[in-house]
Amino acid sequence: MTNRNIFYATTLVDELARAGLRFVCLAPGSRNTPLVLACARHPAIKVFSHLDERSAAFFALGLALATDAPAAVVCTSGSAAANFFPAIVEAHQAGVPLLVLTADRPHELRDSGANQTIDQVKMFGGFVRWSVDLALPEATPPPIVVRSLRTLAARAMAVAGGEPPGVVHLNLPFRPPLEPTPVAGDITAPPDAAQPRQAGAPYTHCLTATRSGVPETVIEQITPLLQQHERGLIVCGPRCPGGEFGALVSELAYRTGYPALVDGVSGIRFGYPGVIGGYETFLFGEHSFPPPDVVVRFGAVPTSKWLNQYLDTAAPSVVIHVRASGVWADDSHRVSHFIAADESAFIHALLPHLKVRRSEWTRMFDEAEAQVWSAVEAGIADEPYFDGAAVYDAVSLLPEGAALFVGNSLPVRHLDQFGKPGARRIHTFANRGASGIDGNISTALGIGAGRPSAPIAAIVGDITFYHDMNGLLAVRRCGVPITIVLLNNDGGGIFHRLPINRFEPEFTDYFVTPHGLHFAHAARMYRLDYVQVRDREAFRRAFRESIEARAATIIELRTDARTDLARRQALMRSAKASDVRGL
Repeated sequence: MTNRNIFYATTLVDELARAGLRFVCLAPGSRNTPLVLACARHPAIKVFSHLDERSAAFFALGLALATDAPAAVVCTSGSAAANFFPAIVEAHQAGVPLLVLTADRPHELRDSGANQTIDQVKMFGGFVRWSVDLALPEATPPPIVVRSLRTLAARAMAVAGGEPPGVVHLNLPFRPPLEPTPVAGDITAPPDAAQPRQAGAPYTHCLTATRSGVPETVIEQITPLLQQHERGLIVCGPRCPGGEFGALVSELAYRTGYPALVDGVSGIRFGYPGVIGGYETFLFGEHSFPPPDVVVRFGAVPTSKWLNQYLDTAAPSVVIHVRASGVWADDSHRVSHFIAADESAFIHALLPHLKVRRSEWTRMFDEAEAQVWSAVEAGIADEPYFDGAAVYDAVSLLPEGAALFVGNSLPVRHLDQFGKPGARRIHTFANRGASGIDGNISTALGIGAGRPSAPIAAIVGDITFYHDMNGLLAVRRCGVPITIVLLNNDGGGIFHRLPINRFEPEFTDYFVTPHGLHFAHAARMYRLDYVQVRDREAFRRAFRESIEARAATIIELRTDARTDLARRQALMRSAKASDVRGL
């Protein structure tokens, strides 16, 4: 490999081959030179050369029909790609697996009048199951970019050959040189942190369940990976399934000896034995935890910064992600086995193959968890009262079966860090799909309306509250007796956690955006009860009274963002696990 274009194309094609691609149809052109060379030089791929793109695409369609596996077709930029369209329509309508690779001009030439340049982004519309416009190759990309090329290839093959099969379109822009001309400083080999799997194995195995359940072949692949490794973790991110899933995770953790680190809005933080919730604190900064060899993931990407950083730095060789939706949720591109299967059915099928195992690894996490909550419970009694402590207290005061909605930015992170696991079942919610602050109050009220027999509380920041004050009209109009905890730190407190906080006056003026508002007037406007509190005793009393009376109440806690951050950091330092070295 001689330059960035050759490296990118070779990496992508190599992973397509590892994922099962065997046949590629090519039409001549210039912009697709890196792809042509990568396909022609790969020993596992047979190339069929054609003079025009329309014939090439239908020939690839025939290959896919004959083999019942994705075949690929490659072309240059411009109208060449449009000639694939009739075959793509046929493949879509007939459910035939087809992989379309179109070379493209770089972004600066789009909409510029440059020769042989058209809009190729999602040009095949609804006739493809998935369409990706890749980034331009970089001279020295970070390892995550190289890993993403490999996971992209695995996913493209899985989607094209999935249920139902269909067309996947990858659009690949290139700048010159397109030929294998050496360029000083360009990447020519993968970084250490982005090496391909050994022995020709795909970077990511994409496995799919059937309507009848999880195939035994899937369990046969996964069981040895768990049995061979003592150091493992179970990680449950936001939006895990309900029903029996929580109890099954507890049993899986018990059988494997793998601690279950569960997100505050995973749905299983509260009410399930043995789960771990203090990881954001004991993994903070420099820690002495050795890396896991295996990670079993459920749900979306975890909220916790320090958990995500720990897992990415650890770079375990086996990362198994199980998700019924089949929607990818791995922004670090570490997953080695992606299993599109019902999560509860997967655990059910796996449990009979596992023997109970306990170890020093398990003890290390259990002791760190106990140490965190001991430090938290001692620390939050100190003054001044801060927003993380209020979240801890709200969780401790909610009754069995209550619902809790947390707003984005700081509240969802406070819940993840200060929401102590316990025996009471509390149903937690957050808008973590796009993690926006818009409409959070209305979402919380909708949850309350959908669960009228149980109390509902919402914890939101002041900017989030301001963003959806009009949603408060639904409290009386729709009859939802909600308790709203308003953490008012006079602006965007979360930005104090970012490096931009060192750059004044822009930081205060354009990021924190202090407003000087308090919200008693909003409560009066919408005829809601209102209490302003400043200390722990007042907050706990107001929260308990509102929940018990099922009264629509705004409890405003006015805090200082800098003080809150200092209190949080001091508490984290005091809770650091100090006795887990040497494993």
